[in-house]
Amino acid sequence: MFSDAVIREAHAAAGPAGIEPAALLAVMEVESGGRLFATVNGRSEPLIRFEGHYFDRRLTGKKQARARELGLAAPAAGAVANPSTQAGRWALLGRATEIDAKAAYESTSWGIGQVMGAHWLWLGYPNVQTLVAEARSGAAGQIRLMVRYIDKAGLARSVNAHDWPAFARGYNGPDYARNGYDRKLAAAYQRHAAAAKASSMGPLLRLGSRGDAVAELQRRLTRLGYPLQADGLFGRATQAALRNFQRDRGLVPDGIAGPQTHAALAKADAGLLPRWWRRVKAGIAGLFRRT
Repeated sequence: MFSDAVIREAHAAAGPAGIEPAALLAVMEVESGGRLFATVNGRSEPLIRFEGHYFDRRLTGKKQARARELGLAAPAAGAVANPSTQAGRWALLGRATEIDAKAAYESTSWGIGQVMGAHWLWLGYPNVQTLVAEARSGAAGQIRLMVRYIDKAGLARSVNAHDWPAFARGYNGPDYARNGYDRKLAAAYQRHAAAAKASSMGPLLRLGSRGDAVAELQRRLTRLGYPLQADGLFGRATQAALRNFQRDRGLVPDGIAGPQTHAALAKADAGLLPRWWRRVKAGIAGLFRRT
């Protein structure tokens, strides 16, 4: 599950590219499993995968011989195994950069979209280091890199059309069906589209926010068992109550009221309504749908 802050970044990146945010979030979720960072040497780093056969192709002579000797390069795909931990993969990359940094960065897939560094020129970056800096700059940078790849590869249309087999084939190759990649995308899209509809992209509320929207958030949390004074000021008490609500609902407890949290609040609030009133509301909604 992504935090509300990450969801906001996805919306910000999707808009200029003409991509439906819920569809982009679905791709992000399936590609990353909802995980954007690993802690490596005390720093949050994007997830990476080092490809030894890419590295081998980019080296010649003594460099290639040395890389093969150290088990960092091989002609066949998969011959250089990736460590199971991200710390191990970053260590592997570090050893490769000692032989040839540019080739090592080009031979690595970066961030939430697992975009190969070798695509830097095709994607319009001045050099591979700039692509890597984008991926390492934070969630927004990782998402921008992924969106740039989707747009450049001509896959935005299939994403927006929810043609998941076509997108999966273009993004992951012809073997996409082996792991049910298209079915996972379809299921993830349904979740994110439903969450967006339920939340209606309510205002992003966080520490320091103020106004009627904050007061309504405080009243809603109070109704749900997290008592607060509805003063319209998003202070530490409101942040703590919201984090408790998020934690209880299985959300990322970031203390920020964004799309996922708004959707969860609406769902929880609806559950407080008497059964007869829920039936009345459903009937009214049905009348509107038929007119």
